[in-house]
Amino acid sequence: MDLTITALLAQDGITNGAIYALLALALVLVFAVTRVIWIPSGEFVAYGTLTLAGLQLGKSPGTIGLLVGMAIVAGAIEAWSCLAHGQARALPRRLLLWTAAPLAIAGLVHWLAPLQPPFAVQIALALAAVTALGPLLYRIVYQPLAEASVLVLLIVSVAVHFALTGLGLWFFGAEGSRTPPFSSESFRVGEVIVSAQSILVVLTSLLLILALYFFFGRTLYGKALRATALNRVGARLVGISPNLAGALTFSLATLLCAFSGVLIGPITTVYYDSGFLVSLKGFVGAIIGGLTSYPLAAVGALLVGLLESFSSFWASAFKEVIVFTVIIPVLLWRSLTAHHHEEEE
Repeated sequence: MDLTITALLAQDGITNGAIYALLALALVLVFAVTRVIWIPSGEFVAYGTLTLAGLQLGKSPGTIGLLVGMAIVAGAIEAWSCLAHGQARALPRRLLLWTAAPLAIAGLVHWLAPLQPPFAVQIALALAAVTALGPLLYRIVYQPLAEASVLVLLIVSVAVHFALTGLGLWFFGAEGSRTPPFSSESFRVGEVIVSAQSILVVLTSLLLILALYFFFGRTLYGKALRATALNRVGARLVGISPNLAGALTFSLATLLCAFSGVLIGPITTVYYDSGFLVSLKGFVGAIIGGLTSYPLAAVGALLVGLLESFSSFWASAFKEVIVFTVIIPVLLWRSLTAHHHEEEE
């Protein structure tokens, strides 16, 4: 290995690490606010890529059918909840939020898909369609179980993962898809050729992370999510709705996952089940951050990307094993240094 090969491997590792960082942040965000270990995050990565690929072909993606179905179910749940609790006046507003808005997004994507709008518009449509699934998933599946134990929420997440994987096979088929790169330009730095695609992936990931930093530090809703993550009971006592926090959390996390799917589309061929492995690597980064620290999760995801890249050079057959083995010493160290509390009977 010389400096040129090292630079090329580092470039690939940083590019992949930037994507894993977005997934790690999504996982930490969901767990901190809702206590859900979000295993289905990988499916939204695949949905992001495959939805954009369908729009590239001028087809209305299968994601639209899922969005319509979930919007109708969420609206029915809200209607029953309002009538059962004597809140009939709130029903029109809730139906507008949970049913009308997602149906409007689905109709817009379905109408514009055959027209093949510009690439930037297609990206926006794909992100809107996939992101809208996040809060609907929370309302239908997780909100009724908000007070359940972490184990129950984990079991539900596994079930949702398998359900979304099967739906992905139905919607998109078994064939993989790729999307066109944002840019085909490249630059020479010394003896290394740096692609503009890699630079754009890293820069857009950094911009999105900075936007999240601004959101959590400067906006009212961001501070509400931080309060919910720090103390759920205290946040509820001061008037922060846990249901609103959960829906907003799933919206942001789904946006991060869908955006990750858009970023990896030009880099690798994505299949209906490809997102699971990608999300697992983001999960390794989140574990390094203890599922609580956003900066540590981002740094851990970057380390995972670099480790994967260099492992593919030294031992390509074992690169996945090496990446996932990193969890063992991290968990061992946290087990030895964490303060344990005896469970009450």
